[in-house]
Amino acid sequence: MQIKYTAHGTAIHGGRNGGEARTDDGKVAVRLSVPRAMGGDDGPGTNPEQLFSLGYSACFLGAMQSAARRLGKTLPEGASIDAEVSFADREDGVGFAIVAALTGHVPGASKAEVEALMTLAHDVCPYSNLIRFPHEVKLTAA
Repeated sequence: MQIKYTAHGTAIHGGRNGGEARTDDGKVAVRLSVPRAMGGDDGPGTNPEQLFSLGYSACFLGAMQSAARRLGKTLPEGASIDAEVSFADREDGVGFAIVAALTGHVPGASKAEVEALMTLAHDVCPYSNLIRFPHEVKLTAA
């Protein structure tokens, strides 16, 4: 596997529990809060699931553009992806899981056409692959 780009993010001061997260280049810096549905105070910050939903929807829309090109088509400007990212208990009772649902909107396309594009995009989108297939994560103590 050839790495094309690596993003660097750091969570500090309690992480999702009222902390902060930022990228090393300073382009993204957010306060974090725990939603009331997860037992938090629903403070003014965002949460990891919201951030993941933004990344997934953007990546998947790019994958749909690629899928359209493979079919000799162009995705219209108004196309969009809604991503729902849920934090859930794992069925085995050990830890937690991410559950995702994507809804595609392509003006002028039939439901069948959008579903076909989404199926192709799901095969190439790295976020989809991360969710569907086991991946190794390198853990390093510094």
